[in-house]
Order: sequence, then C-alpha cells, then structure tokens
Amino acid sequence: MVGKTYGRPKGKSVSASTRPILPTPGLAAERLALLNRLTEGLPPADLYWISAWSAALAAQATRVTLPAVVSAAGAANAATAERFTVLYGSQTGNSRRIAERLAERAAAAGLDVRLLRTGAYPVRELAQERHLVLVISSQGDGDPPDDALGFVEFLNGKRAPKLPQLRFAVLGLGDSSYPQFCAVSRRLDARFAELGAQRFAELGEADVDFEAVGTSWSDSVLDKARDALGAPAAPVAANQRPVALHSVNSALHGRENPYAAEVLENQRIVSRDSAREVRHVELSLQGSGLRYEPGDALGVWPRNPPALVNDYLRLLRLDGEQEVTHDGRRLPLARWLTHERELTRLSRPLLAAHASASGDAGLARVLEPEQREALTRLLDTHQPIDLLRRHPVGWDAAQLVAALRPLTPRLYSIASSPKAVGEEEVHLTVAMVGYHAHGSDHLGAASSFLAAAGDEQRVPVFVEANERFRLPADASRDIIMIGPGTGVAPFRAFVQERQVTGAAGRNWLFFGNRHFAQDFLYQTEWQQALEDGALHRLDLAFSRDAAAKTYVQSRLREHGRELYTWLRDGAHLYVCGDATHMAKDVHEALVYVAVAHGGLSAEDARGWLAELLQEGRYARDVY
Repeated sequence: MVGKTYGRPKGKSVSASTRPILPTPGLAAERLALLNRLTEGLPPADLYWISAWSAALAAQATRVTLPAVVSAAGAANAATAERFTVLYGSQTGNSRRIAERLAERAAAAGLDVRLLRTGAYPVRELAQERHLVLVISSQGDGDPPDDALGFVEFLNGKRAPKLPQLRFAVLGLGDSSYPQFCAVSRRLDARFAELGAQRFAELGEADVDFEAVGTSWSDSVLDKARDALGAPAAPVAANQRPVALHSVNSALHGRENPYAAEVLENQRIVSRDSAREVRHVELSLQGSGLRYEPGDALGVWPRNPPALVNDYLRLLRLDGEQEVTHDGRRLPLARWLTHERELTRLSRPLLAAHASASGDAGLARVLEPEQREALTRLLDTHQPIDLLRRHPVGWDAAQLVAALRPLTPRLYSIASSPKAVGEEEVHLTVAMVGYHAHGSDHLGAASSFLAAAGDEQRVPVFVEANERFRLPADASRDIIMIGPGTGVAPFRAFVQERQVTGAAGRNWLFFGNRHFAQDFLYQTEWQQALEDGALHRLDLAFSRDAAAKTYVQSRLREHGRELYTWLRDGAHLYVCGDATHMAKDVHEALVYVAVAHGGLSAEDARGWLAELLQEGRYARDVY
C-alpha cells in the first residue's frame, strides 16, 4: 500500500470550526459572529483565560486593554499601570510553568501583566515594550524551542529595533550535561543588551532540577518589577485570587500531584523476532478530572528498576533501610533511590562530583572545554552505575543522595483521541530502552517501569498540554504526518480524531522503522483506516529490508512534487520523533522539496519553512 492515494471520504462535510455556538440571549448576531472570528483556533488555555478575564471585567466594571493578564484584585489598577510582559519559549512545558507562576504572582500583586508564548508574540511591538521577562529553554545542541524560532531569528536579524527604553530579564533552562548549556538564553541576554536594553535582573540559568532556581529568580524579578512599576507588595486577599492562566486540567492532579492510573492493557506490538520491544499501554483516567487533546503528552513519574537499586546498594555496601535526610525530607535510602533520584541518566554535575571524589585525573580531563566530544560520548554511553564500577568511590548514603539528581517525569506523546476511546482513557506507545554495555545489562527507568506495569500496579501520570502541536482549527485542511518509530503515536490520535469528527481534509502519513515484518507499528489499524477513508495516503520506509537504507526523508524527496503541492495549497505539516538526527534530516528534505518543486533558492526555502513554523502550519514534537 506504499504511496497509494485515496480520494476524499464521501459524506457530509463539516464547517471550518467544530466549536459549538452556544445560545447567547441579548447578544446581537453580528457581535456573536465577531466573537467567533476572534476566538477561532484558540487553544483551550486561551479560551479559559478569556472567560476568566471577561468575568473579572464584569465584576470590576473596569475596561482593561487586551491582551493583558489581570487578577481580580489588580483589575482596578491595570488601566493605569505600565505593562509587564512575560514571554516563554518551551519545548516540554517547564519554561511555560515558570512563566505562568511568575505572571500569576505579578497579577496578584496588581501589575498589568501580559503572558505570551514567543511564537504568539507580535514582534512589531518589541520597540514599544518597557518591561519584559523571557523564560526560555535550550534543547539539543544549544537550539531554541520550535515555538521560539521566529522570535530568536527576528531578535538576531537586521529588523530588530534598538531598545534603549526596555528593561529586561532572561531565565534560561537547560541541561548542563550538554556542552551548549543554556546557550539560547545566553545569546538572547547578550543580544538584548547589544540593542541597548537594560537588565533589571541578571541572567538566570537553571539545570534539569530547575524548580529552586526558577523560584528564587522569579522572586528577585518580581521584587524589582514591583519597585520599577510602583505596585504594592501586599498579598492578595483570600477572596481576591488571581485569574488562573491555564485551567485545562483538574486542579486536583498535575505534575506535582499525579494521578495513580490503572493499567487497562499492556501489550507488545512488534513481532517476537524484532530486536526492539515496543508496547501499547492503555491507562484509565476515570475520576481523575484530567482532560487531554490529540497532540498533548502524558507525563509519567517512573520508578527505578529494583535490580538497579540493589546494584547501587550492593556496590556501595549501603543499607537500603538507612534513613537519609535531604532538603528537609527524611526517607529510607531505598526509597530515595527508587522514587526520588535519577539512576539511569549520567549528568555533568554528577560526573564532576565523582571525578573530584575519586581523584581520577582521566575523568577530570573529560570535563575540560576542549574535550567536548569526549564528554558528549561519555554521557551518551554510560549510566551512573558504570561510573561507580569503573571508578570506585566510597559514597556514604547522604553523599550519594545529594550527588544524584532528582528523578524527573518522562513525557510520552499521547496515542489516542478522547473522542474515539473515551475521555477517561489514554493510550501510549512505549519503546523499551534496554541494552548490554560495559559488561552488564542496562534499562531505561520509565520504559521498564511501564513495560512491567500490570493489573495490580498504578502509574502516576499527569497531562502536559502541547499547544504547538494541534490539529488545524479548519477541519477541511489537509494534514501531512511524519512519524517514524514511536513518533507515529500522536498521529494515531490525529487520525482517530479526524475520523470521529468527520473532518473533510485529507490525511497523509509517512511512517518508517527497521523491518516491515517486525516493526510496522499499528499495521492493521493503518490498513483499516485506508480502507475506511480515514487515511488517504500512506508512505512507508523500512531501513533494514534492502541493501540501500531507506528512511522517511527519502520518501519525502521521492514524493516531493505532491508534497509541495499539498503544502502550497494550505496543508499542515507535523513531525514527531528523534530530534538529534531524524527531525534535522526531515527538515533538510523539506528544503530540498521546496527548491526542487517550488523553484525557491535554498535560503528562500528555509525562510518559507520558518514562516510555516511561525504560522503553526509546520509543527514538531521532537525529543
């Protein structure tokens, strides 16, 4: 069925907007039409915000200039206050969370706050900004989040205005295990200063365990913003709570208070001959209050493999029952190692601490700036246990807990549409991380935890909204989905959603893996979707079935003429999967397509793709 094209499905077409129009007594038809135009395509978080803002406006009878984010307490002051803009660029939601908390606190303090993701920020307004805070992450080798590409390019380009009137502050989130730690925030902080802007807070840099740094930096920024803008520092009264900025999910369950989900199904979906294990996991959200949309991710708090915990205890001759106090919490060591500390990911700070404790000159040399490639290779190929075995150090229990990073949740692209499977059920596609290296077997924390999850086990989960990765609001638009391996997960949700809602647009999927007979994930579902007209085209690339390796980017080039035509005619393009190689190779293939079939120069092709990213017609969920 490779490359086979099917016509549009027969039946009733749906309107561009699938949002219901509610009865509005007393609202004139022309105003109702205007309201629908203004809210068309907005994500749920923005719709909730508009609702809260409208309620605050009605309660205060005070006119506030959109799109300021205000609190009920601060609405009366907002009309005359100088605006305080908070921007965020986030790939996995961490920068967004810090920015939201800062904006909520600023609004509660009476500041006229505007909160925007960088992809939605109108850059023409930068010249008029007076107080701006940017919270932004670095991903991969010092790259900005996809949603921030347009903002970063504008600020670094010739069109960026001089900014002598601007006071700014930048917080960067990153992973110090990567050589380009917080590279994006450092460059932007320097660029703002180069354009004449003045810092009202020093550049902040937060590592993977970002909460403490993010909170202290936000405290400093808020204090200085209050002073600069003349806002009172008094706390908000109990009956004057700030407007919630993102209320998509239940307040009962979130990242810090996950829901214990029951496992409904957990099955292998590759053949027994496959060298890799991939599982389809179905979880119950019944009673959780959690809600999700296609494109969102499910956060999973893993537990480290029991065998690995025992290896640590045995190797270091430690007692798992020993009580250890750290950061004001007292727990048995085995609890720390199982639920609280990162055991499967080696980090630069841990490597530095281990090199210092062991006195190993070879380890210390790897940390030198000129050893960047050696450091990257070491971090990619070793787990902390390998370091302990090869370079023994007599850590005691307290030292070990302090040296190891906090365990962090893993995000999985959701592989189901709630309209198709029910709102209280969610599906995941999980690739097992398992390999033999340095004389022992290694497992991934989250994948091994999920693989072993059965009927008696609960999985701590939360929903991570991904506003950048949404189906088009206009259901008549065609979509192109590129998802090799487990990157196909969100596209299962997309196709389910489009089928249930009767979307008139065509759906084209590019899928790749190693072997057709072993690794064709959801094969029967795709075949049925083709037969039903829910999938209109399927192009496959199995890299190990022939002497010449074929990948999804090869198929993009082969079908470039049709691909470019779809995009030229308004199709939305989605890419999900590996950021290090696949996503970059796919991007280069798209440049080739635009040059070969659109008549563009390479520079113009890159500019065209950047525009599609900025418009939201080219979206990536890469990791």
